[in-house]
Amino acid sequence: MDFFDGAYLLVIMMIGVYIPRLLPMGLLAKRNISKNFQIWLSFIPVAILSALLAPEIFMKNGELFLAKENLFLMAFAPVLLVAYFTKNLFATLLVGMILVAGMRYFQIFV
Repeated sequence: MDFFDGAYLLVIMMIGVYIPRLLPMGLLAKRNISKNFQIWLSFIPVAILSALLAPEIFMKNGELFLAKENLFLMAFAPVLLVAYFTKNLFATLLVGMILVAGMRYFQIFV
């Protein structure tokens, strides 16, 4: 792949990434959006995050894995409590990383 092929590929990827972002803004910019639709849109980030995290927490090799050997599942409850009570993303990530690293280092639930 030479420079021009790479530049062409980069431009195509940029277009492919930004069209889905700009199209809704262009279509909805001058319209009044109902309150119910705004409320529905507010749930999209939560739904996407849940769809990304749930398979990592509850599945292994494409199958449901609800055993005590599932480190991510064992760390999930304390991390969920930290997230609920602190509402702090940094604290939540830090507790999750410390729990998983600690369980791996001390071979707890392994």
